Amino acid sequence: MKGPTPDSFRANAEHALQDATLQHALGRAQSGFVAKRAHAIAMVDDFEQLKQRAQAAKSRALANLAPLLEQFEASVVASGGQVHWASTTGELNQQVIDICNGVGAHRIIKGKSMIGEEAGLNAAMEHAGFELVESDLGEYIIQLAQEPPSHIIAPAIHKTRQQVAELFKQFHELGDRGLTQISDLVNEARQVLRSAFLTADVGITGANLLIAENGSICIVTNEGNGDLSASLPAVHIVVASIEKVVATMDDASDILEVLARSATGQHMSAYTSFFNGPKREADAGGPKQFHIVLLDNGRSDLLGGPFESILSCIKCGACLNHCPVYTNVGGHAYGWVYPGPMGSVLTPLLQGLKATTPLPNASTFCGRCEAVCPMGIPLPQMLRTLREQQHDMALDNLPWRAGLGFYSWLSLHPRLFNRFARWIRMGLKITPRWLWPRHRQAVQPQGTTTFLAQWQHRKTKT
Repeated sequence: MKGPTPDSFRANAEHALQDATLQHALGRAQSGFVAKRAHAIAMVDDFEQLKQRAQAAKSRALANLAPLLEQFEASVVASGGQVHWASTTGELNQQVIDICNGVGAHRIIKGKSMIGEEAGLNAAMEHAGFELVESDLGEYIIQLAQEPPSHIIAPAIHKTRQQVAELFKQFHELGDRGLTQISDLVNEARQVLRSAFLTADVGITGANLLIAENGSICIVTNEGNGDLSASLPAVHIVVASIEKVVATMDDASDILEVLARSATGQHMSAYTSFFNGPKREADAGGPKQFHIVLLDNGRSDLLGGPFESILSCIKCGACLNHCPVYTNVGGHAYGWVYPGPMGSVLTPLLQGLKATTPLPNASTFCGRCEAVCPMGIPLPQMLRTLREQQHDMALDNLPWRAGLGFYSWLSLHPRLFNRFARWIRMGLKITPRWLWPRHRQAVQPQGTTTFLAQWQHRKTKT
């Protein structure tokens, strides 16, 4: 699935602002997230205390990441599972493909996974000859549309009900079934996905948390698709990044207390499930094999540095929902998996500043992202640090920097400055309006002379 890239953010944003359908979809969805979060937090006596406990749990985990990962692996093996390590996204994809080939799999059912998106796992699996179906409704919609997700927790937030109906009409054999209501769309997807769940050879899911003390993984959904993807097929593969690990079930509980409230405005997501190893003899159901593929992809390099706390992100999406930039341009403008303020920090760290130059500048610095972040991540400060690095590397907007340098020099030469101001004024008067960007109003000089000339005239009169 090809789409915009981070280095074309300005063009992507301008296109998004001109898209009336997208603006309608974003406006309706974002207001709901904000209101529900505010209501959920108001129902708690001391949300700040819950945040502090969650932050402390994550801080302890990052401070002891290596031993916790080793403990997690030992616990998984003790429960009958296997852990695989991937330094890069390419390694993760290959390991998943090898596991599927090893069991003779053909049909794959997949739950929502940001790591899967980061690795481009779907494309890799399909290229390897597997038939893969996304089971999350939003992910299923964008799979049909061949688009990347637009939001961390609501991948198809940019789609209207009418657009989803058209997709289903295009790809489903509807017969007499109508799609006039949202419930019709949900039921239609359920009908199609049901057979995919029952016939899949392998289920792939992400993980919200990895618990070191017992080797369990936690999956948080509101549709139950994660549970079905994990338990119905004979093989369950979990793809997750290394910073998802926490020490204990108590630590996991502390993080879950703030996750749903910050993400969807719920006390707890409808399905908060823990999975531990393959099926045991006494179990009524479950997979025969349990695999976990852990991805680094540059995350270990962030430990101990100025950006370490971005690894505390629990992918709730609160910073996106409250960001005036994201809520106007949507997720595709950012050009990669992680949009919004957290994406403007994480994407440059994982892909490099050279390939993501505009993203650290895609912020108004209003501070709302840090204010609503349940993990207290200082996103504005991180964006400033990235901008400073861009300046040091001469990666920020070179024409503007050259222009400022010329202006500084010109300011030291008043006669040249005055002459140049007159030239600029004359040029603006004859510049056609069509040369100005569509989102900017053409500048037309006022009066008959420059400000400096008027100033000198008034000084002479007095």
